[in-house]
Amino acid sequence: MPEILGHNFIAGQRSAAGSQRLHSLDASTGEALPYSFAQATESEVDQAARAAAAAFGEYRQLAPARRAEFLNTIAAELDELDDSFIATVCRETALPAARIQGERARTSGQLRLFAQVLRRGDFLGARIDLALPDRQPLPRVDIRQMRIGVGPVAVFGASNFPLAFSTAGGDTAAALAAGCPVVFKAHSGHMATADLVAGAIQRAAERTGMPKGVFNMVFGGGVGEWLVKHPAIQAVGFTGSLKGGDALCRMAAERPQPIPVFAEMSSINPVIVLPGALAKRGEAIARELAGSVTMGCGQFCTNPGLVIGLQSSAFSELLGNLGQHLDQQAGQTMLNAGGLRSYVAGLEHLQAHAGIQHLAGQAQEGAQARAQLFKADARLLVESDALLQEEVFGPTTVAVEVRDDEELRAALLGLRGQLTATLIGEPEDLESFAWLVPLLEEKVGRILINGYPTGVEVCDAMVHGGPYPATSDARGTSVGTLAIDRFLRPVCYQNYPQSLLPEALRDDNPLNLRRLVNGQWSKGVIG
Repeated sequence: MPEILGHNFIAGQRSAAGSQRLHSLDASTGEALPYSFAQATESEVDQAARAAAAAFGEYRQLAPARRAEFLNTIAAELDELDDSFIATVCRETALPAARIQGERARTSGQLRLFAQVLRRGDFLGARIDLALPDRQPLPRVDIRQMRIGVGPVAVFGASNFPLAFSTAGGDTAAALAAGCPVVFKAHSGHMATADLVAGAIQRAAERTGMPKGVFNMVFGGGVGEWLVKHPAIQAVGFTGSLKGGDALCRMAAERPQPIPVFAEMSSINPVIVLPGALAKRGEAIARELAGSVTMGCGQFCTNPGLVIGLQSSAFSELLGNLGQHLDQQAGQTMLNAGGLRSYVAGLEHLQAHAGIQHLAGQAQEGAQARAQLFKADARLLVESDALLQEEVFGPTTVAVEVRDDEELRAALLGLRGQLTATLIGEPEDLESFAWLVPLLEEKVGRILINGYPTGVEVCDAMVHGGPYPATSDARGTSVGTLAIDRFLRPVCYQNYPQSLLPEALRDDNPLNLRRLVNGQWSKGVIG
């Protein structure tokens, strides 16, 4: 395993200007790991942002194939990290080796997928309206459009995915694919992991001849505000809490030049269990639902935090079976001590409310999280304090029993924006409750039928986003190839000579792109 130096990454060099050192902890024991990390100074954050800005002009103009080579090389460098790397990630996060190995494969797979997007070229969105000199009453000049990167992007690492949503994760991959240099803020929960992954990115940049400053990384507290407010930064990618995401959005909006923040923040991901499915396979649903609630100690953005069903003996039986499964779950170590404290506080908040009943789960005590099941009155979904709308990040779910279709509709209308919603039903259920779909389309980014929301496929069609507070901008996604759209903007070229046009817009189509020409899709040469 490469040495963990613990210095900030700035313009292809390592920097430790400040005297303050930070320590990463073993998530299971709380002991400090034998590495220290340099708290970035404000000057170092400024240098990192300026390095990204200096790299932008050259990097964004590289041929898509060159950027694709860079992404593929990062993936290869990640894959070459040995078992000691896996062990380090496991110590920092308490996640099992199999999970980390799978997450590494997903991370390198994401990078390779964006490399494919670059080679396809459709991300450029090339559009061409040829001149119409004889048009009456006025002629039309030649007008062409394509998309370019917005500029340097600040990316914040997520706690729950130390690889796939972190240093070389989806936001970084999408920004680099778009032609945007990155300044990454390492998460305090896995700084050693971040150091090793950033080293892999830097080696890939050197191997492929990328401009210095294409990737930078800083450690420490307080650096997020400096980054978001820095005039060189043109967009932000964030995965984390609602409080943190809201704070970044305010900072970005209050800049002299406001910039977009693409924040994935909070979701309780309702699962609606329909009557036919309850009658036919209620026991299996309880078992599968318990598995989804407790997967990864419930530390997924898509953890099913709300289970809704129509009032019936079958739904009561489902909750009884679900409670038994959760009672049998052993305690699990969370990603860090702060996560456990937040989980305990969330449980206490639920238990203190008169309208919420604790149904199942071992007493929450000690250093591990215990799975819990609560039941709440449906009115709490629509009351002004919106207690049930608050995500409890951990292996807990809340059941809501509604009296009839009218109360089900009201409960769903009361929901805030979500990443996902799930319908569990038989064919006849899905026909009878078809009215749910347009309602859910207005509330969520992904609707599942007879599946569970934990587990997000990385592909062209995936949407991992949703209306606020699931994300700060529902028009995008943080998973899947559409994520690149967040870091691109259109530029129009009017009446340009061929020699000055970007290759993607030239008549001879040297990149062999699929383009919209006079309203018709074509890959051919014009003229």
